[in-house]
This record gives sequence, C-alpha cells and structure tokens, in this order.
Amino acid sequence: MMDYSKFMVDTFDAKEWINAAFRVQKESGGGSKDQHASTMVMKLQVFIQEVNNILEEAGQQALQNLPRVVRELDAIRQEASLLQDQMANVKKDIQKVEQDSSQSMQMLLKLDKIKSRMKNTADALKEADNWTTLSADMDEVFQTEHIDTITSKLAGMQQSLHMLVDTPDYVEKCQHLEKLKNRLEAMLSPQLIAAFNSQSLEQTQKFCHIFESIDRLPEMHKYYHKCHKNTLLQTWKATWEACPDESALNELFDLLQDTWYSQVKWVAQVFSDPASLVLELLTQTLSTLDPPLPIVFNKLLEPCKDRMLDKLIELKQVSDRCAKGLENAVQSHIQEGFQTSNSLQHLIRAIYDPYKTYTGKYRIFEEVALTKQLDAIRLDHSEVIDTVQLLAESVSKLFSAANDANERCQSLTNGFCYQGLMDAYKTFFVSYTREFRRVLINIREKCRTSSQAELEDWGDFQSSLRIIETCGHLYMQVEDLDQLVSGSILHSLGHLLVSHSPSKDGDGSTVHACHSFHFQASLFLPFQADIESLENMVSKLEEGESPPVFNEIKSDLSKLSSEVHKFAFEIVFSQLKTYLNGVSVMEIWTSQSAGGAMTSNLPTFSLSPLEYITKVGQYLMTLPQHLDPFTLQDSPALTTALKHGRLPYTNPQEIPEHLADIWLESVAMGTMYTYTEEILKIPQVSPHGCKQLLTDIDYLCNVLEDLGLKAADTLTHIHSLLSVSSDDFGDTAELLPQRVSHTIGNMRGIHL
Repeated sequence: MMDYSKFMVDTFDAKEWINAAFRVQKESGGGSKDQHASTMVMKLQVFIQEVNNILEEAGQQALQNLPRVVRELDAIRQEASLLQDQMANVKKDIQKVEQDSSQSMQMLLKLDKIKSRMKNTADALKEADNWTTLSADMDEVFQTEHIDTITSKLAGMQQSLHMLVDTPDYVEKCQHLEKLKNRLEAMLSPQLIAAFNSQSLEQTQKFCHIFESIDRLPEMHKYYHKCHKNTLLQTWKATWEACPDESALNELFDLLQDTWYSQVKWVAQVFSDPASLVLELLTQTLSTLDPPLPIVFNKLLEPCKDRMLDKLIELKQVSDRCAKGLENAVQSHIQEGFQTSNSLQHLIRAIYDPYKTYTGKYRIFEEVALTKQLDAIRLDHSEVIDTVQLLAESVSKLFSAANDANERCQSLTNGFCYQGLMDAYKTFFVSYTREFRRVLINIREKCRTSSQAELEDWGDFQSSLRIIETCGHLYMQVEDLDQLVSGSILHSLGHLLVSHSPSKDGDGSTVHACHSFHFQASLFLPFQADIESLENMVSKLEEGESPPVFNEIKSDLSKLSSEVHKFAFEIVFSQLKTYLNGVSVMEIWTSQSAGGAMTSNLPTFSLSPLEYITKVGQYLMTLPQHLDPFTLQDSPALTTALKHGRLPYTNPQEIPEHLADIWLESVAMGTMYTYTEEILKIPQVSPHGCKQLLTDIDYLCNVLEDLGLKAADTLTHIHSLLSVSSDDFGDTAELLPQRVSHTIGNMRGIHL
C-alpha cells in the first residue's frame, strides 16, 4: 500500500520518498526493482488521473455557482446603498430634534438644579432642626450614663454638623461637639483601660465601635499604646536595674519580639490595621525607654574604650537579630493581607538610632584602631639586617590590620561607612610610609658610617634589595586590598542601588523599602550629602573605577619605591663617585708633558688611561658578577617595585628579563653623567691634557661597549669637541649643544 500523504507536506522530497518505497519493497522481500518501479509508476499515473478528475469536477461546479454569487453580491450592494440613504435621513431628523428641543432641555436642567438646591436646603434645615433636637437634652442623656444612647446622639449630631458647614456658628457647634465627645471619652477611659489591661476582646470590640462612630478611633489607639507601653517600660527598667549589662539589651529585644507575636493576633480582632498599630507601640517604647538606649550604650561601651569598635559590633549583632526577626514576622503578616504603612521603617530606625552617634564618627574610631595596631608594629633595630627583616615582616601585619578594618566596616555599618574607612586607610598608610622613610634614613646613615674606601662587602646592597622587595610586596598587597574592598562594597551595596526606591505595587512594599539603598544608608549616615556621595562612589565602582584613596596610596608607594631604589643605587655608586671625585682639579689637564718628556706631539694611542678611570672601568666590569646573585632571583616583588618605582638615570620603560641589566644601565648612566659633569668643571686643558682626557674617555667607552652599553650623548659630544682641530672646532660646535660647546671651547682656549 503506497503512502500518498507525503505529497501534501511542504518539505516533500521526491528522492527520499522513492528511496523509502524501495526500502519497504526490499524489507518485504518483493520482486525485482524494475518490476517494483513499473508498478509504482502505474499506481502514480492512476492516482494522478484521479486527482485530475477531482480538480475538473470542482472547477465545473465553481463555474456553475459563479452567476448565482454575482447576483447575490449585486443584491447586497443595493441593500447597503438603501441603508446608507436611510442613515442620512435619520441623522437629519436627530439634528432637527436637537435644534427644536435645545431650549426645552436647558429649562429642564435649570429646574433640576433648582430642585437639587431646594432638596439640599431642606436637608440642611432638617439636620439643623435635628441638631437642635439632639443637643437640647444631652446633659440629661449624660446623667443617665447610658453609653449606647449617648453614642447614638453624638453620632447623629456629628452627621448633622456635616450639613451645617456654611452656617455662621459652625465653629461654635464643632467646639461644643468636641466637648461632648471629650466628656464621653472621659467617662469611658477607665473601662477602656481596664479592657486593654485585661485583654477583654468583647469589651474592646464594643469600645472600638463606639470610638469609630464618633470619629475618635485614633484616640483609642493612643489608649492602647499608653496601656501597653507603660507595662513594657516598667519591665525594661526592672531588667536594667537588675542586670545593667549587654544581657539586658538582649532581654529588651526579646521582649519586643514577644510583644509583637502576642499582640498582633489579638489586635487584628479589634482594629483594621493591627501590624502598624503594634509596630508603632514598639517604636514608641524604644523612643521613651528609661534609661534611654544612648545612655545604655555609653555605659556598656565605657569599660571597652580600648576595643570600642569590637564592642559596638557585638551590640549591633544583638540589634541585627531583633530587626531581622521583626522583619520576618512582619513579612509573614503582610502575606496574610495586613498593611504596615511606614511603621516598620520607623521601628528599624528606632532600633539602630543609637549607632548613628558612633557611625557618624566612624572615621575617627577606625583611625584610632588602625593607629594602635600600627604602633604595635616594630620597625627599628640597632642592626641594619634586623631592621630590614622587621620592615619585611611589617607588610603582613600592616595588611592584616587593614583587612580587619574592612571586616569591621562590614559588620558594624553594613558597608555604609566605607568612605570613612577610606579616609582612615589614607591616614593609616601615610603614617606607615612616613615611618618607613624615617627608618630608611636611619639605615642610610648606618650604611654611610660602616662604608669603607673599597667596597668589598655587598651586604648593604643586599639589604637595600630586600627593602626594595618589601616595597614591591607593599604595592602588590595594596592592589589586592583595593580589589578586596571594591568587591566588598559592590557585594554589600551594589544590589541595593537597583531598587533604592520603595515598591508601590502590591503587598510587601514596606519591607522592600526597608532594604532600599537610601533607607539603609540613613540608618548609619547622619547627612544626606554623605548618602549621595556614597551612592556616587558605588556607581563609579560598578563602572570599573577604583576608589580614589587607593590611587593616592599607590602613588605614595611608587614615590617610596623610587626613594629606596635611589638609596640602593647610592650604595652601588658610592665607590664610583669616590673614584671620579676631584677629576676636574687634577694637574694632568694643564701639564704640557708626562714624566719630563715632551709628549705634545705624541699620538693619542701612545698614552695610557689614568688610574682613576681604570679603577672605574674595573669596577664596572666586575659589577655584573656582583649584581647577578641578588637580581637574577625570580621575585615578582622586585619587578613590581621597579615597575612602579624608578632607578636614577633611567627612563620609564619595560622591565627587562634580567633586573641586573637595568641596574647595570643605571650605574653606567650615573657614571657617565658624573664623569661628564667633572670634565665640564675642568677650567683649562693643555694639548697634552686634552689627549690624555681623550684616552681616558676612549677607555671608558670601550668598557661600556664590552658591557653591551652605549656611551651617553654628552660624553660623545665632549669626545668630538676634544678631538677636533682648532680650525674645525667652530663648525663642529654649531651642531652640538651650546653649553657643552662653550665649556669645551673655553677649556681649550678657543673663542667662538
């Protein structure tokens, strides 16, 4: 049986259909493929014929029905035209009726307005008469002390008063009604207080109906708050007097939570807004404690001045537990359909309000704590090597204190006082680098004292490298601290910026508002400007920027690294400086001969370099073997310190693979600079002195070439000006720097 349904599919593939048909034939074990193909062709031809027949019949039927369809369309078109004409006539009739009846309608409207005014006047007269009737015998009604009757009459008078707003004595009537309400309230107050104290549901519901009917329900709320608040205040005072320590604070917050759970269900059977009512009770209680929370905090913190922040964190953990418990409880009631308005926010503010006194001075407290930890870090020792070791060990202690400060900021302020911490960090690191520089000056003095004429002991240089390595560790740790603090800020505050305004579309909006950025920030920051500044900082962090204080700290550490590199350079360069000191006043430059022989006509190559320059050359040649043991070690800290610091006489550039190379370049450049400055100080040079000076310069250039270094431009210029003849001196000098040309010209006695 052939499957013809495939021909109706949009994605029909003839090859696939034929292959499938042959696979079926093969699986069924039929005849040959040719026979099967002939059979399929025959069946398809029969099927095509059937389809053609069906199409032909359908076409003929459509042609037969076409005249009837055309006739029906003409009939519909005629009916539509007739309907259009009738609609136009109706529209004209309506317009005519409106024109004819407009005056009548206006008259009807005026009559209706007159009727309404007359009815209002009648109602007002009725209510005025009712007011007179009701107020006439109020004294007698009060004497009966029948509460229901009094309430009914007061409600009637109140309704009548709404209609008498425009009467001349309306204010007097209002005052009279308020006096009557006060009289009823005074009559009910003992029973109402007794009902609240005994938690009598039936009595309380009755009084609620009475107060609601006379528009005094807020006054009943005040009675409720007053009754229960007095009980809570007495309990707190007894608790504090019995045990004036942190446990009293725990008991207070436990009391608040217990009050919530015990009261909210009972109040829900009386009032329409139970959650807000109970939250307001708790807020008023916290605001009127005796002793108040600020005094309690002062007494609890007074014995802990040395660990003020740690004690505050312990107290805040107690407050966090209470606030979180109440939030969860309120959330569950919101899900049950209760509303809280802004009452939860007011309660949370009351819980955290005592902390604002301390968080407002958070920077000062953190600076004191960090300074105390910094004072405990020892940096000085009588021996240089021990002092260097203390500097290295100080890094871990320094950043351990910084990390502790970051955790304190998270724990105590939920991250909202990070700007104060940034300022404290700045003071902390500035104080440390100031001490570091002081110690560096002491080490430099000790190294100068212990230095000898010949530099044989490279221990001072090794010590200086360890100090450089310490600078590298400092910079790397500051970068890590930067990432840690930035991550902590974004983790604790970043998500709050997404929804920093309260939700207004459904239940739970108040709970959402309690977790908005501005509300949370207001719990710890006293000024709006501080909140806006913090928000701006968090936004910049989200864009990838770094806190500005860390850029300042890194800049200061870069300067410190440069100072330490300069100190290490001075140690290496001190011997070279000794060799070159006094070169400008050597007598050889003005002598006409050497050893009594006339040498003015001798060629330059016949002269030997003087001892001072050979000592310089020998020192430079042996320098790599002294530097390699200290600088070939794989130390990221050394590389970091050099990257952000700078050796003297070097330009900012990429760090070479071996640090010894840049050290050798620095010493060589320093040598050439010092040497050229000494040469330019020579007052006068004789022809023999000129040749000797050229010999010395050539020797130094050969040494530099052997070390793979290039002579400095100034040294090359001096060599050119010394070697050129007097006749050609002017042409050569015009192409070279003016200072060098004039100095060498005066030295040789050539006036330009």
